[in-house]
Amino acid sequence: MAHLQAVRTTLQPQQNSNTQFTTYFDPHSQVAWGYMHAEPRPCFTPTLLQELLGWCHAVASQIDDPKQPDVRYMVTASTHPDVFNYGGDLNRFAELIAAGDRDRLTQYAQACIEPLYLNAVHLNRPGLKSIALVQGDALGGGFECALSGNVLIAERGTKLGFPEILFNLFPGMGALSLLGRRVGYQKAEQMILSGRLFLAEELHALGVVDVLAEPGEGEMAVHDYIRREARSRNGALALRSVRDEIQPIAYSELMRVADIWVDAALRLEAKDLRMMERLVSRQTGKTETTVPKTGGTSQVLSA
Repeated sequence: MAHLQAVRTTLQPQQNSNTQFTTYFDPHSQVAWGYMHAEPRPCFTPTLLQELLGWCHAVASQIDDPKQPDVRYMVTASTHPDVFNYGGDLNRFAELIAAGDRDRLTQYAQACIEPLYLNAVHLNRPGLKSIALVQGDALGGGFECALSGNVLIAERGTKLGFPEILFNLFPGMGALSLLGRRVGYQKAEQMILSGRLFLAEELHALGVVDVLAEPGEGEMAVHDYIRREARSRNGALALRSVRDEIQPIAYSELMRVADIWVDAALRLEAKDLRMMERLVSRQTGKTETTVPKTGGTSQVLSA
């Protein structure tokens, strides 16, 4: 608890006009924190995507400015209880698909890829490491977002997976690219086609989740990870650079996959859209029974 009190005194709220994404900077640990809280559902709304991208650019600018404190880590998390992110805005998908609006579907897919790619390549800053902190369900694009972190930390009991196959689609914003680099492409395809939600414990055993945290102790696990890595940070960053060379994440690859996703989405039939709508209803019902976090460690971080 003493450590959390220390965190309270070091974190500085970032001044911006965000409405669905709150950011903090910890100058002591040199960590930029970003917490998602999209409305009306915890999914990737256009507003959240724009604010995520703005945060990426702001962190990069701070790193590049010698007059500003350096940033060594950026952590993407969520304030929604039991939900990291439900992924794509399925209501928006259904409307655009029904209208046959290829241009706007493509624009949405590209807007998803922009911050995901920057997170995956740690903003192209060699001294930065991106961390995804999953303290609740991460579905579809939410799981893709988590996979884009250089390090994935998840609390025990959280569920992650790709349900898109249930409505005859596939996750097209980096799922196979990112998951395949962790478990191999054949295994990644099997996991995506199963439509299963996996417990963080299962994914840790597979090497997808890097660090398991106890429920409610995700932020502490981030600080523990940073403290442990401090002893070998130079070697760890060098090894990460080697992995970037061996398994590069190409922006053009992600964009080509997004085009395939748009083509597939426009082929969906009425029964597929009905299944999509049922999934939205279940997710909306779940989030309406809970209240976004205002206490616990999230409140400590915002103080």
